[in-house]
Amino acid sequence: MVKDTEIKLPIKLDSTSNGEFSPVPLERPQQLANENALESAVINAKKTNKDRRKFLQSSCGVASTLLAFNSAFAKFGMTGGFYQLSADAGEDPTLANHQVNGNEFIFDVQGHFVNPNGDWLKKLPATAKPLSFMPKSQCDIATNESNRAYLSCLGSEEFIKDVFMDSDTDLMVLSFVPSAADSEPLTIQEAAATREIIDQMDGNHRLLLHGRVNPNQPGDLDGMDALAEEWKISAFKTYTQFGPDGIGYWLSDDVGLAMIEKAQKLGVKNICIHKGIPFGQKSFEHSLSDDVGQVAKLYPDMNFIIYHSGYDMSYQEKVFNQDNPNRGVDSLIHSVLKHQIKPNSNVYAELGSTWRFLMRDPNQAAHVMAKLIKYIGEDNVLWGTDSIWYGSPQDQIQAFRTFQISDEYQEKHQYAAISKIQKAKIFGLNATKPYQISAHEVAQFISKDQVASAKQNYLNNPTPHFKTYGPKTRREYLNLLRWGG
Repeated sequence: MVKDTEIKLPIKLDSTSNGEFSPVPLERPQQLANENALESAVINAKKTNKDRRKFLQSSCGVASTLLAFNSAFAKFGMTGGFYQLSADAGEDPTLANHQVNGNEFIFDVQGHFVNPNGDWLKKLPATAKPLSFMPKSQCDIATNESNRAYLSCLGSEEFIKDVFMDSDTDLMVLSFVPSAADSEPLTIQEAAATREIIDQMDGNHRLLLHGRVNPNQPGDLDGMDALAEEWKISAFKTYTQFGPDGIGYWLSDDVGLAMIEKAQKLGVKNICIHKGIPFGQKSFEHSLSDDVGQVAKLYPDMNFIIYHSGYDMSYQEKVFNQDNPNRGVDSLIHSVLKHQIKPNSNVYAELGSTWRFLMRDPNQAAHVMAKLIKYIGEDNVLWGTDSIWYGSPQDQIQAFRTFQISDEYQEKHQYAAISKIQKAKIFGLNATKPYQISAHEVAQFISKDQVASAKQNYLNNPTPHFKTYGPKTRREYLNLLRWGG
């Protein structure tokens, strides 16, 4: 058995959380998948005359890893989906390049980073280390005596490298975490500064901004004007389970309706709502999607983008029927069906953290993707990765690019295979509709901008690290919460 903590697989199955939920430890199927992948890397590296590190950075390394995952999952009856690769792709570079690489337009509608010099750090005691679990060795620092040292990995430079150099991502929306206005790990000013970095590289279309608003917090409704008019945000981002004393709100109550109507008046048509991934039992009901269909029907000119698609990792996703519990993705489906919201209308399902978690369970992955395509619509499922909490999003891209629903599940549940056209839509084309972007025009622009030139030069000697940044244990997660993370 291969054991090497310094060797990282290019497809990451681990317990990393985005900070919004307690890390879920790997179970035996995922542990075996990682073990098999490392052993396959040793064998296939020799066949391709590469050392193991270089092999794992290659397309063959990606293919070898995904094929090893297939083998391990099958031993546990996890055959609802699989990574569709030729058996020889792990040792045939031409085959691997063809199957794991692609040229889709990729628009990631959920990205994050944290300012290592943010004001929020100044409010913490000197002994506080809210992100002491960060992989400091990857950062350009010489000391770990301050929070800045721990946070350097989440700054703008690493963000640009992870997202635009080490992945196929073309555009990203920079989003926000749930927080009060006076304790934001990233403020709108800091987000705009990062957008300016991209602008200076002549990549003006690379990064869009959300504006965080929780209408049940004092001042947030009033602050919507500046977000829309001064900062030119592309969407408002809200957390219905978050609020004063941990009490959330409904989109359909007076507070929620006031937010929607103000966004409508300001001309910001996109409202992104965290649903699923509960923060705990307190105000748990507000993590459900019961209110989504109601407001979508009331405001047909507004777009409701449901972050995480309502996914709840404590709920086992299966084939949908009307008798399913009101949990997870099924909660979202129940809501749109109840209010007769047709597929491909004004409700969108976003995959940030959801797909990353589904990568470790192909049965649930098959159910979730098939349900979203059917009930939300193949034109309304949006790509998101929650990066850079999970490091570079390239592994999520390559896993989704090769994922397929098995013949077994297609026959048993009347699911259809996910076509290349549908994947291309999900990867980026779908998001151009609510964000009113011409994918063709953007593709022409970014093929010539300085970000593209920088990436072309970078790929002559790439240095992907395959590391993740979020908390990986319950202790790390609780420490993050303790200091207001």
